[in-house]
Amino acid sequence: MEIRGRFGSIGNLIDAVANKPVSDAAETTVYAGSVKPLPTEDLEHILRHTGTLWEAARGKRLFISGGTGFFGAWLLESLAFCNHRLRLDLSATVLSRNPEAFLRRMPHLAGDSAVRLLKGDVRDFTSPDERFDYLIHAATPSSGEEASHPDLPATMIAGMERMLGLAKAARPQRFLFTSSGAVCGQQPEDMSHIPESYTGIAERLSAYGEAKRRCEEMCALCARESKTEFAIARCFAFVGPHLPLDQHFAIGNFIADALAGRPIQIAGDGTPTRSYLYAADLAIWLWTLLLQPCGTGPEPLVYNVGSGEALSIRELAHAVVEVLNPSLPIEIAQNAHAGAPRNQYVPDVTKAERELGLRARIELREAIRRTADWYRSSGLT
Repeated sequence: MEIRGRFGSIGNLIDAVANKPVSDAAETTVYAGSVKPLPTEDLEHILRHTGTLWEAARGKRLFISGGTGFFGAWLLESLAFCNHRLRLDLSATVLSRNPEAFLRRMPHLAGDSAVRLLKGDVRDFTSPDERFDYLIHAATPSSGEEASHPDLPATMIAGMERMLGLAKAARPQRFLFTSSGAVCGQQPEDMSHIPESYTGIAERLSAYGEAKRRCEEMCALCARESKTEFAIARCFAFVGPHLPLDQHFAIGNFIADALAGRPIQIAGDGTPTRSYLYAADLAIWLWTLLLQPCGTGPEPLVYNVGSGEALSIRELAHAVVEVLNPSLPIEIAQNAHAGAPRNQYVPDVTKAERELGLRARIELREAIRRTADWYRSSGLT
């Protein structure tokens, strides 16, 4: 199994940065063993709604950090699919702490000439001595354990510093940073949807949210001092193939319960409000933010990325049961209390709809079905 390109075979690729320190922490495991490719209907969906954008990427070179996580799996598979269909002759260098493990999980990408893996930690990787047209910085902890680690802010900021250093050397046309709605902190009770203009209350930010906010500020500073355009995707909650079913994602836990025939278990009272964008739509939004000309000027363009369709965790559990196994009971650990503060996390996506024509196209129940079908077909249930 080889990936060829500037680095040669996978064995040579891994040796290419052996002189640099690499984090001992294992890359977030989305699944064990190899998995099936993404459904063709999803890849066709992405191509159908990004087709006119890809001409800008013809013959271009991309660098992607975080290319082997949840976001990365969707970006790489859709990139490879669109590249092949449209004969774009583009290439992506993908930073990974463990290229061999990634290729074991996704062997169908191993022979794709558009994808080249570079081993390294985002904080201190050896930058390729070459020009890149686009940079995507999507490396971020996703597991509950990593996200609560006390060194998290320093790790994320060091990673951003390294990627901005690469941007200074590579002089890309555009830099896309996947941030988080966590930069806004707790959503006010009287605000049904969080707009991009809401700055939140700093003292209420989690360590993760504070680190993401600092990274956004670093992007803004760099944008004022360079000709690179910066776009920030402020991401919320998602569902789809590759989403871990055994971590801190409620929708993933519910799908896992339903596939195993277990009661759907809600740890709290079921009243927190969320929204979920299907990952194929997520890929469309991210590629649009990277490729669509929009003249960002000296400040980064910031867009919420997610669904504006709000529902409670209780309603989410009922949707999963309805789609996957109507006979399953739903167990709620706590009773709801009248007058208790509302827990909300829902984006206002009006700006992305108005300025970029983006919207959620795959409705939630269909998203749940597609996610479950992929896990079944991959033998991961």
